[in-house]
Amino acid sequence: MIVCAWIPRFELAVAAGGRAAMAGPLALAPQPGNAQVVGEVSGAAEADGVRPGMALGEALARCPRLALVAPDPQRVGDAWEAVLRSLEGVGAAVETEHAGVASFDGGTLLGLYAGSEQRMLGAVRGALEHPARLGVAPTRFCALAAARRARPRRAVTVTGGRAAARHFLRPEPVSLLRLRAGTRELVAPLERLGIRTLGRLAALERPALTDRFGAAGALAHRLACGEDDPPRPRRATERVSRSLELAESADGPALERALGALIDQLLAGAERRGRTLRTVVLSATLASGGTWRERVALREALADPERLRLALAPRLALLPAPAEQLRLEVERFGPAGGDQRTLLSEPIARRQARLREAVRQTRAAAGERAALRVVCVEPGSRVPERRAVLAPFQA
Repeated sequence: MIVCAWIPRFELAVAAGGRAAMAGPLALAPQPGNAQVVGEVSGAAEADGVRPGMALGEALARCPRLALVAPDPQRVGDAWEAVLRSLEGVGAAVETEHAGVASFDGGTLLGLYAGSEQRMLGAVRGALEHPARLGVAPTRFCALAAARRARPRRAVTVTGGRAAARHFLRPEPVSLLRLRAGTRELVAPLERLGIRTLGRLAALERPALTDRFGAAGALAHRLACGEDDPPRPRRATERVSRSLELAESADGPALERALGALIDQLLAGAERRGRTLRTVVLSATLASGGTWRERVALREALADPERLRLALAPRLALLPAPAEQLRLEVERFGPAGGDQRTLLSEPIARRQARLREAVRQTRAAAGERAALRVVCVEPGSRVPERRAVLAPFQA
């Protein structure tokens, strides 16, 4: 039994400053540097024909009085983290792909509420400060579809197995696939092909969809047929963050120096307790309005400030505008710093093995001639081309 909690228009409500400000036609403006399509839309804008993912020009043509709200991923991330922690407070092991949708296995919670599904759903609804809609179904995707049919105080339950889930999903629109990261890009091409319901999608052959759309097509067909993977709960960890106000709207070297200061503050903080950093979130408040947010999963848990700067500094180039505030948050810690491998302390044999693996991956990505070494042949020759040659590198 999978339970899905769906909060409609969560990102728009946070960015607009609350649901009371969503009375008129509103839509999230396109992210700077991304495709010019609108994000979540208010009910008034939807009544005028504006849909999430619609091109900005078409949205303004359908609703000339449409007001665009600057995206605020930093505030959305903080607000959604608070919602997830509230759900975890009632015992739910939550999985989430994006803000506004959370799923968990409700069967593991029934024992905490005397086996009563209604008491369990009441506790979940009470933990959410936002008006949420709840759906209960055999799979995550079917539970999401059930939550979209639900009402604020009345959950929708789908009983049965795969056949019941497929029957329930049959009349649902394919736009529901936009709420899954792996199938988000398929909605527009499927609608252009005339496939507007999940029932029509399930009637197609899976090999044909895989041949046309790749792995995303196979996943979409699985979801439409009532198949899905079980929830993969996130690991609940403490959050540690540092922020720095910039005296002037900064970019370039000033931002890199500010990032270095934030890294030093995080590593020196008592909350770290000697642990390494595994996943961090880099965010900024933009001078032009709105915020920017980038999640960085490090390939190896780090506690070395220089290596952290090398890993995070290139992300500053993604900033769409000068920043007024820079913030660095630890989303997940690694093991203690004493367990961290360094190039100077690890044995020579292990270092050579890592070097061989790096050369192998480089050649696999860029070809056999991607890793070469310089061999001196005639150092005293007057012809520069004869002094040295390139040979394959052997770690």
